[in-house]
Amino acid sequence: MTARVGSFGSLEGPLDGTCDPSAEVLAEAAAAFGLLASSARLHLVWALAQGESDVSGLAERVGGALPAISQHLAKLKLAGLVRSRREGRRVVYLVDDPDVVTIVRLMVGQLADRKGDRRADTADTGVNAGAGRLRGLGA
Repeated sequence: MTARVGSFGSLEGPLDGTCDPSAEVLAEAAAAFGLLASSARLHLVWALAQGESDVSGLAERVGGALPAISQHLAKLKLAGLVRSRREGRRVVYLVDDPDVVTIVRLMVGQLADRKGDRRADTADTGVNAGAGRLRGLGA
């Protein structure tokens, strides 16, 4: 039996900061973040957040082999982070949970902005200050 990672849901209501989430909710969130801890799977979700695609298009975009991309998509689909639908002989993948899209775009966007800022800083100083800020934090 496999566990399905649920929707992230709204942060209003019971999880408004006044009480801790249940152990079950934290386990589901950890499982979702665990799947997204793979840069290949994160890239796939990022690409699908921009719009739906088939395996061939995703493999071309993220630079992976078709079998590997298919395996990553199967894991993401099993967890409920992406879904698929048939278009004739093609299988098209998409992310239909706006919360997943928001979280991925926010995290990747913030890190990309920091990296852009760091590049501007290092051009002036010649030092790569702050590089790998998340290293050593289990990331």
